[in-house]
Amino acid sequence: MSFTFIREVMSPEELKKRLPLSDYAVKVKKERDEQIRRIFTGESDKFLVIIGPCSADNEEAVLDYMNRLAKLAGQVSDKLLIIPRIYTNKPRTTGEGYKGILSQPDPEKKPDFQEGLLAMRRMHLRAIDETGLTAADEMLYPENWPYVDDILSYVAVGARSVEDQQHRLTISGMDIPAGMKNPTSGALSVMMNSVVAAQKNHTFLYRKYEVETTGNPLAHTILRGATNKHNQNIANYHYEDLMRVLEMYEERPQLKNPACIVDANHSNSNKQYAEQPRIVKEVLHSRRMNPALHALVKGVMVESYIEPGCQKVGEHVYGKSITDPCLGWDMTERLLLDMAEIL
Repeated sequence: MSFTFIREVMSPEELKKRLPLSDYAVKVKKERDEQIRRIFTGESDKFLVIIGPCSADNEEAVLDYMNRLAKLAGQVSDKLLIIPRIYTNKPRTTGEGYKGILSQPDPEKKPDFQEGLLAMRRMHLRAIDETGLTAADEMLYPENWPYVDDILSYVAVGARSVEDQQHRLTISGMDIPAGMKNPTSGALSVMMNSVVAAQKNHTFLYRKYEVETTGNPLAHTILRGATNKHNQNIANYHYEDLMRVLEMYEERPQLKNPACIVDANHSNSNKQYAEQPRIVKEVLHSRRMNPALHALVKGVMVESYIEPGCQKVGEHVYGKSITDPCLGWDMTERLLLDMAEIL
Protein backbone atom coordinates (compact mmCIF):
# COMPACT_ATOMS: atom_id res chain seq x y z
CA MET A 1 0.00 0.00 0.00
CA SER A 2 1.09 3.57 -0.62
CA PHE A 3 -0.47 4.63 2.70
CA THR A 4 1.23 3.93 6.00
CA PHE A 5 -1.24 4.21 8.87
CA ILE A 6 0.88 5.72 11.65
CA ARG A 7 -1.70 5.79 14.45
CA GLU A 8 -5.33 6.57 15.16
CA VAL A 9 -5.84 10.08 16.56
CA MET A 10 -8.50 11.14 19.02
CA SER A 11 -12.03 11.72 17.78
CA PRO A 12 -13.75 15.13 17.87
CA GLU A 13 -15.80 13.91 20.83
CA GLU A 14 -12.67 12.88 22.73
CA LEU A 15 -10.96 16.21 22.00
CA LYS A 16 -13.98 18.23 23.14
CA LYS A 17 -14.23 16.17 26.32
CA ARG A 18 -10.55 16.72 27.06
CA LEU A 19 -10.67 20.45 26.23
CA PRO A 20 -14.26 21.63 26.77
CA LEU A 21 -15.56 25.17 26.34
CA SER A 22 -16.05 27.16 29.50
CA ASP A 23 -19.53 28.52 30.26
CA TYR A 24 -18.14 31.95 29.42
CA ALA A 25 -16.88 30.77 26.03
CA VAL A 26 -20.27 29.24 25.17
CA LYS A 27 -21.95 32.56 25.99
CA VAL A 28 -19.41 34.59 24.02
CA LYS A 29 -19.72 32.42 20.93
CA LYS A 30 -23.52 32.61 20.94
CA GLU A 31 -23.42 36.40 21.22
CA ARG A 32 -20.67 36.85 18.64
CA ASP A 33 -22.31 34.51 16.13
CA GLU A 34 -25.49 36.55 16.31
CA GLN A 35 -23.64 39.86 15.89
CA ILE A 36 -21.80 38.53 12.83
CA ARG A 37 -24.95 36.98 11.37
CA ARG A 38 -26.72 40.33 11.57
CA ILE A 39 -24.00 41.94 9.45
CA PHE A 40 -24.43 39.38 6.67
CA THR A 41 -28.22 39.64 6.72
CA GLY A 42 -28.07 43.44 6.56
CA GLU A 43 -29.62 43.97 10.00
CA SER A 44 -26.39 45.59 11.23
CA ASP A 45 -24.33 48.18 9.38
CA LYS A 46 -21.09 47.39 11.18
CA PHE A 47 -18.09 46.57 9.00
CA LEU A 48 -16.23 43.27 9.45
CA VAL A 49 -12.47 43.12 9.77
CA ILE A 50 -11.06 39.58 9.66
CA ILE A 51 -7.52 40.21 10.76
CA GLY A 52 -4.52 38.43 12.20
CA PRO A 53 -1.41 36.39 11.45
CA CYS A 54 -1.06 34.49 8.19
CA SER A 55 -0.55 31.39 10.34
CA ALA A 56 -1.03 30.91 14.08
CA ASP A 57 2.30 29.21 14.72
CA ASN A 58 3.09 30.20 18.32
CA GLU A 59 0.46 30.20 21.05
CA GLU A 60 2.06 32.83 23.27
CA ALA A 61 2.70 35.29 20.43
CA VAL A 62 -0.79 34.75 19.01
CA LEU A 63 -2.39 35.38 22.40
CA ASP A 64 -0.23 38.48 22.89
CA TYR A 65 -1.48 39.76 19.54
CA MET A 66 -5.07 38.80 20.38
CA ASN A 67 -5.03 40.67 23.68
CA ARG A 68 -3.79 43.79 21.91
CA LEU A 69 -6.47 43.35 19.27
CA ALA A 70 -9.22 42.92 21.86
CA LYS A 71 -8.37 46.25 23.50
CA LEU A 72 -8.39 47.98 20.12
CA ALA A 73 -11.63 46.23 19.13
CA GLY A 74 -13.32 47.86 22.10
CA GLN A 75 -12.25 51.31 20.90
CA VAL A 76 -13.76 50.85 17.43
CA SER A 77 -16.74 48.66 18.30
CA ASP A 78 -19.31 51.26 17.23
CA LYS A 79 -18.13 50.96 13.61
CA LEU A 80 -16.14 47.72 13.26
CA LEU A 81 -16.61 44.12 14.31
CA ILE A 82 -13.24 42.42 14.62
CA ILE A 83 -12.84 38.71 13.87
CA PRO A 84 -9.29 37.58 14.63
CA ARG A 85 -7.59 35.14 12.28
CA ILE A 86 -6.37 32.03 14.07
CA TYR A 87 -5.34 30.02 11.02
CA THR A 88 -4.20 26.60 12.15
CA ASN A 89 -4.05 24.93 8.71
CA LYS A 90 -2.01 26.31 5.83
CA PRO A 91 -2.30 25.30 2.17
CA ARG A 92 1.05 25.01 0.42
CA THR A 93 1.35 25.63 -3.30
CA THR A 94 3.88 22.84 -3.85
CA GLY A 95 2.99 20.76 -0.79
CA GLU A 96 6.22 21.78 0.94
CA GLY A 97 6.74 23.94 4.01
CA TYR A 98 4.97 24.61 7.29
CA LYS A 99 1.37 23.36 7.10
CA GLY A 100 0.06 24.84 10.33
CA ILE A 101 -0.06 24.09 14.02
CA LEU A 102 -2.47 21.18 13.48
CA SER A 103 0.24 19.42 11.50
CA GLN A 104 3.29 20.71 13.36
CA PRO A 105 2.70 22.06 16.87
CA ASP A 106 6.44 22.78 16.80
CA PRO A 107 7.41 24.13 13.35
CA GLU A 108 10.92 22.77 13.78
CA LYS A 109 9.85 19.19 14.50
CA LYS A 110 8.15 16.46 12.53
CA PRO A 111 4.36 16.42 12.08
CA ASP A 112 2.36 15.24 15.10
CA PHE A 113 -1.38 15.45 14.48
CA GLN A 114 -2.40 14.10 17.88
CA GLU A 115 -0.54 16.90 19.65
CA GLY A 116 -1.57 19.28 16.89
CA LEU A 117 -5.25 18.75 17.61
CA LEU A 118 -4.64 19.61 21.26
CA ALA A 119 -2.52 22.66 20.40
CA MET A 120 -5.08 23.95 17.91
CA ARG A 121 -8.05 23.69 20.24
CA ARG A 122 -6.14 24.91 23.30
CA MET A 123 -5.14 28.10 21.47
CA HIS A 124 -8.67 28.81 20.29
CA LEU A 125 -10.08 28.25 23.79
CA ARG A 126 -7.48 30.51 25.40
CA ALA A 127 -8.26 33.20 22.86
CA ILE A 128 -11.96 33.19 23.71
CA ASP A 129 -11.47 33.04 27.48
CA GLU A 130 -8.76 35.72 27.58
CA THR A 131 -10.09 38.17 24.98
CA GLY A 132 -13.80 37.54 24.52
CA LEU A 133 -13.24 37.17 20.78
CA THR A 134 -14.17 34.12 18.73
CA ALA A 135 -12.07 33.61 15.63
CA ALA A 136 -11.88 32.69 11.95
CA ASP A 137 -9.95 29.78 10.50
CA GLU A 138 -9.48 28.34 7.02
CA MET A 139 -11.25 25.07 6.29
CA LEU A 140 -8.43 23.26 4.54
CA TYR A 141 -9.58 19.76 5.51
CA PRO A 142 -13.40 19.41 5.51
CA GLU A 143 -13.32 16.25 7.61
CA ASN A 144 -11.73 18.21 10.47
CA TRP A 145 -14.72 20.54 10.94
CA PRO A 146 -16.21 18.59 13.92
CA TYR A 147 -13.04 19.32 15.92
CA VAL A 148 -13.75 23.08 15.85
CA ASP A 149 -17.46 23.46 15.05
CA ASP A 150 -18.21 24.74 18.57
CA ILE A 151 -15.50 27.41 18.70
CA LEU A 152 -15.25 29.17 15.31
CA SER A 153 -17.41 32.10 14.21
CA TYR A 154 -16.19 32.33 10.62
CA VAL A 155 -14.68 29.97 8.05
CA ALA A 156 -12.86 30.73 4.79
CA VAL A 157 -12.43 28.34 1.88
CA GLY A 158 -9.19 29.10 0.08
CA ALA A 159 -8.44 29.69 -3.59
CA ARG A 160 -7.08 26.16 -4.07
CA SER A 161 -10.01 24.48 -2.32
CA VAL A 162 -13.01 26.42 -3.58
CA GLU A 163 -13.60 24.14 -6.59
CA ASP A 164 -13.57 21.00 -4.45
CA GLN A 165 -16.98 19.37 -4.03
CA GLN A 166 -16.39 18.14 -0.48
CA HIS A 167 -15.57 21.67 0.69
CA ARG A 168 -18.74 23.04 -0.89
CA LEU A 169 -20.92 20.29 0.54
CA THR A 170 -19.44 20.57 4.03
CA ILE A 171 -20.01 24.34 4.06
CA SER A 172 -23.67 23.63 3.23
CA GLY A 173 -24.03 22.03 6.67
CA MET A 174 -22.53 24.89 8.69
CA ASP A 175 -24.48 27.53 10.60
CA ILE A 176 -21.80 30.24 10.56
CA PRO A 177 -20.67 32.53 7.70
CA ALA A 178 -18.36 30.87 5.20
CA GLY A 179 -16.39 32.87 2.66
CA MET A 180 -15.64 31.26 -0.71
CA LYS A 181 -12.56 32.78 -2.35
CA ASN A 182 -12.12 33.24 -6.06
CA PRO A 183 -9.68 30.60 -7.39
CA THR A 184 -6.09 31.48 -8.22
CA SER A 185 -7.12 31.73 -11.89
CA GLY A 186 -9.44 34.60 -10.94
CA ALA A 187 -12.56 33.02 -12.48
CA LEU A 188 -15.42 34.73 -10.64
CA SER A 189 -17.92 32.20 -11.98
CA VAL A 190 -16.13 29.45 -10.03
CA MET A 191 -16.46 31.50 -6.85
CA MET A 192 -20.15 32.20 -7.50
CA ASN A 193 -20.86 28.55 -8.30
CA SER A 194 -19.30 27.56 -4.99
CA VAL A 195 -21.68 29.91 -3.17
CA VAL A 196 -24.64 28.47 -5.07
CA ALA A 197 -23.58 24.95 -4.07
CA ALA A 198 -22.93 25.89 -0.44
CA GLN A 199 -26.35 27.50 -0.05
CA LYS A 200 -28.17 24.39 -1.30
CA ASN A 201 -29.11 21.27 0.65
CA HIS A 202 -27.16 18.08 -0.10
CA THR A 203 -26.89 14.41 0.79
CA PHE A 204 -23.36 12.96 0.78
CA LEU A 205 -20.79 10.83 2.60
CA TYR A 206 -19.03 12.50 5.52
CA ARG A 207 -16.78 10.86 8.11
CA LYS A 208 -18.22 7.35 7.41
CA TYR A 209 -21.84 8.59 7.58
CA GLU A 210 -24.47 9.39 4.99
CA VAL A 211 -25.50 12.93 5.95
CA GLU A 212 -28.02 15.50 4.84
CA THR A 213 -27.57 19.27 5.03
CA THR A 214 -30.01 22.17 4.78
CA GLY A 215 -27.73 24.68 3.04
CA ASN A 216 -25.84 27.65 4.44
CA PRO A 217 -27.56 30.99 3.72
CA LEU A 218 -24.49 32.83 5.04
CA ALA A 219 -22.09 31.45 2.39
CA HIS A 220 -20.64 34.39 0.45
CA THR A 221 -17.78 35.57 -1.79
CA ILE A 222 -14.21 36.68 -1.09
CA LEU A 223 -12.09 38.53 -3.64
CA ARG A 224 -8.38 37.77 -3.20
CA GLY A 225 -6.87 38.67 -6.58
CA ALA A 226 -5.62 36.26 -9.23
CA THR A 227 -2.54 35.01 -11.06
CA ASN A 228 -2.41 34.86 -14.86
CA LYS A 229 -0.60 32.37 -17.10
CA HIS A 230 2.54 34.50 -16.96
CA ASN A 231 2.54 34.24 -13.15
CA GLN A 232 1.63 37.91 -12.79
CA ASN A 233 -0.69 38.96 -9.98
CA ILE A 234 -3.92 40.68 -10.96
CA ALA A 235 -5.90 42.68 -8.40
CA ASN A 236 -9.70 42.40 -8.21
CA TYR A 237 -10.58 44.82 -5.40
CA HIS A 238 -11.25 47.88 -7.60
CA TYR A 239 -14.65 49.52 -8.06
CA GLU A 240 -15.22 47.76 -11.39
CA ASP A 241 -14.46 44.36 -9.84
CA LEU A 242 -16.91 44.95 -7.02
CA MET A 243 -19.56 46.03 -9.51
CA ARG A 244 -19.05 42.81 -11.47
CA VAL A 245 -19.60 40.72 -8.34
CA LEU A 246 -22.76 42.74 -7.67
CA GLU A 247 -23.98 42.01 -11.21
CA MET A 248 -23.26 38.30 -10.78
CA TYR A 249 -25.32 38.23 -7.61
CA GLU A 250 -28.16 39.98 -9.45
CA GLU A 251 -27.95 37.28 -12.13
CA ARG A 252 -28.51 34.67 -9.38
CA PRO A 253 -31.56 35.92 -7.47
CA GLN A 254 -31.87 32.59 -5.67
CA LEU A 255 -28.82 33.43 -3.56
CA LYS A 256 -29.53 34.66 -0.04
CA ASN A 257 -27.71 37.45 1.74
CA PRO A 258 -25.46 38.74 -1.09
CA ALA A 259 -22.11 39.64 0.42
CA CYS A 260 -18.50 40.17 -0.53
CA ILE A 261 -15.35 40.34 1.58
CA VAL A 262 -12.16 41.77 0.09
CA ASP A 263 -8.87 40.08 0.96
CA ALA A 264 -6.35 42.93 0.97
CA ASN A 265 -3.28 40.71 0.75
CA HIS A 266 -2.27 37.78 -1.51
CA SER A 267 -2.63 38.61 -5.21
CA ASN A 268 -4.59 41.77 -4.45
CA SER A 269 -1.51 43.34 -2.87
CA ASN A 270 0.89 41.67 -5.33
CA LYS A 271 2.18 40.03 -2.12
CA GLN A 272 3.33 43.45 -0.89
CA TYR A 273 1.93 43.35 2.63
CA ALA A 274 2.44 47.07 3.32
CA GLU A 275 -0.07 47.88 0.55
CA GLN A 276 -2.95 46.47 2.61
CA PRO A 277 -3.95 49.76 4.31
CA ARG A 278 -4.14 51.54 0.95
CA ILE A 279 -6.24 48.74 -0.53
CA VAL A 280 -8.63 48.72 2.42
CA LYS A 281 -9.13 52.46 2.13
CA GLU A 282 -9.86 52.17 -1.60
CA VAL A 283 -12.49 49.54 -0.83
CA LEU A 284 -14.09 51.85 1.73
CA HIS A 285 -14.07 54.66 -0.86
CA SER A 286 -15.82 52.42 -3.41
CA ARG A 287 -18.52 51.62 -0.84
CA ARG A 288 -19.13 55.32 -0.26
CA MET A 289 -19.54 55.94 -3.99
CA ASN A 290 -22.39 53.46 -4.50
CA PRO A 291 -25.19 52.48 -2.08
CA ALA A 292 -25.43 49.03 -3.69
CA LEU A 293 -21.74 48.39 -3.02
CA HIS A 294 -22.17 49.71 0.50
CA ALA A 295 -24.72 46.95 1.05
CA LEU A 296 -22.71 44.26 -0.75
CA VAL A 297 -19.20 44.72 0.68
CA LYS A 298 -19.42 43.56 4.28
CA GLY A 299 -15.77 43.59 5.26
CA VAL A 300 -12.10 43.03 4.56
CA MET A 301 -9.40 40.50 5.37
CA VAL A 302 -5.99 41.72 6.53
CA GLU A 303 -2.85 39.77 7.43
CA SER A 304 -1.25 41.29 10.52
CA TYR A 305 0.96 40.26 13.43
CA ILE A 306 3.19 41.91 16.03
CA GLU A 307 6.30 42.38 13.91
CA PRO A 308 6.13 43.38 10.21
CA GLY A 309 7.21 41.10 7.38
CA CYS A 310 8.08 37.43 7.70
CA GLN A 311 10.93 35.14 8.71
CA LYS A 312 12.15 31.63 8.01
CA VAL A 313 11.31 28.79 10.38
CA GLY A 314 13.99 28.68 13.07
CA GLU A 315 14.83 32.40 13.16
CA HIS A 316 12.79 32.83 16.36
CA VAL A 317 11.71 36.47 16.01
CA TYR A 318 8.82 36.79 18.44
CA GLY A 319 5.51 37.70 16.82
CA LYS A 320 6.77 37.56 13.23
CA SER A 321 5.11 35.42 10.57
CA ILE A 322 6.81 32.23 9.37
CA THR A 323 4.57 32.10 6.30
CA ASP A 324 3.32 35.14 4.32
CA PRO A 325 4.52 38.60 5.40
CA CYS A 326 2.14 40.58 7.60
CA LEU A 327 1.61 44.14 8.78
CA GLY A 328 3.25 44.90 12.11
CA TRP A 329 1.25 46.02 15.14
CA ASP A 330 1.86 49.76 14.72
CA MET A 331 0.46 49.76 11.17
CA THR A 332 -2.40 47.50 12.27
CA GLU A 333 -3.44 49.85 15.05
CA ARG A 334 -3.28 52.87 12.75
CA LEU A 335 -5.31 51.11 10.07
CA LEU A 336 -8.15 50.09 12.38
CA LEU A 337 -8.39 53.55 13.92
CA ASP A 338 -8.39 55.13 10.44
CA MET A 339 -11.11 52.74 9.27
CA ALA A 340 -13.35 53.61 12.21
CA GLU A 341 -12.87 57.32 11.48
CA ILE A 342 -13.63 56.89 7.75
CA LEU A 343 -16.76 54.87 8.44
